[in-house]
Amino acid sequence: MDVNSPKFDADTVTYGASLTKLLSATCLMQLVEQGKLSLDYDVRKLVPEVQQMQILRGFTPEGRPILEDNERPITLKQLMLHTAGLRYDVADLDLRRWSEAIGRPVGRTLRLSKDGYNVPLSFPPGDGWAYGPALDWAGVALETVTGRQLGEYMKQHVLDPLGMHDTGFRVNQLPHTADRRAEVTLRDGNNGTLSLFEVVPKEPEMDSAGAGIHTTANDYARMLRALLQAEPGVVSGKTAKDMFAPQLDPAQRRVLQEFCYGPDWKPAYIPEFPDGVELQHGFGGLLAMGDLPGQRRRGSLSWTGAGNARWWIDRESGIAAVLVVAVFPFGDAVACKLYTDLEKAVYGELVK
Repeated sequence: MDVNSPKFDADTVTYGASLTKLLSATCLMQLVEQGKLSLDYDVRKLVPEVQQMQILRGFTPEGRPILEDNERPITLKQLMLHTAGLRYDVADLDLRRWSEAIGRPVGRTLRLSKDGYNVPLSFPPGDGWAYGPALDWAGVALETVTGRQLGEYMKQHVLDPLGMHDTGFRVNQLPHTADRRAEVTLRDGNNGTLSLFEVVPKEPEMDSAGAGIHTTANDYARMLRALLQAEPGVVSGKTAKDMFAPQLDPAQRRVLQEFCYGPDWKPAYIPEFPDGVELQHGFGGLLAMGDLPGQRRRGSLSWTGAGNARWWIDRESGIAAVLVVAVFPFGDAVACKLYTDLEKAVYGELVK
C-alpha cells in the first residue's frame, strides 16, 4: 500500500456496501407514509422478476435443480425484513450449485445487477429469515412506483435534505470528492497485509438498494442523527418508531437468532454482541432486545456492511455512531475489534 496516500478520515469517500440498506429503507418508508406503497403490497405485481421467482427445493441425483412455483405473495414487508426467502448467491452453497447447473456466473463479490440478484427463493415467502438481495427488489419496486432511479429519488428526498452531499451510487457522479476517495482493500489472512480489492464497477448496472452506496462517516452520521430524533424530518416520528419496532414472528426470529449467533457468522455480523442477547428485526436493521452491558441499550438498531463498516442507533441513550472502513473479508478481525472498542469507549465516556 502507498504510505504517502491521503489519510483516511471522516470525510473520506469509500464503498459502504450494506450501509445502503438503512438509506433505502428510509426511502421506502416514505412511500408507505405517503400511501404510494403499502407494507402488505404484493411486489410481484410490480416487478416481473419477482413474479417469476421459484423455490429451490434441492437437486436431482444428476445435479439438476428442483424448482417449485411460488404461489404466495411476496410483500414489501417481507422484502424489507428479509423474510421473503432470498439469499445472496456468493454466500450460499445451494445457490452456487444452482448457478453452476444453469451456466450462471457467480464471483467472489456481489454483482450489482438484476441478473446478479435474480435467484430462486430458499423457502416459501414468510416461512423464515434469510439475508440476501430482497431489499434490492424493493428498490426496483420503488423505481417502478416513482418512475425514477433509486439514486435520483434518494438524493432529492433523503440525501440533500440531510446535507449528505458526499453520498451516492456512483463515485463518478461525486466529482468534488475525487481527492478524498479510498479504494477497497483485502487483508491477507497469513501476513495481515492489505491489497487493492475490486468490488464494484464504476458504473454498476443498477442502483442497488441493498449494497450500492458510497459514503463518508460524516455523511452517514447525518442519517443516524436524523433517526435519533423524535421527528427525523425525512420521515415522521410515527414512521421512525415503526422502523425501530420488532417485526418478526417467533419462527422468523428463531431463524435470525440461530443465524447471527452461529459460529460461522457471529464474528462477522454481530462481533460486538455478548452471547444470549435476544435479536429482532425492524424495517431499518437488526434490533437488540436486551442491553449490551457497557454498550448500547435495549431497542437499539444496527447493521453492518461487507467491507466491515458498521453503525448503531441507541435512542434510549441518545447515542448513534458509525465506523466507516472498507476492508475485506467480511468479519475482518482487526476492523471488528476496532468497532467493539469504539462502542465501549463511547459509552465509557458519555454514559456514567
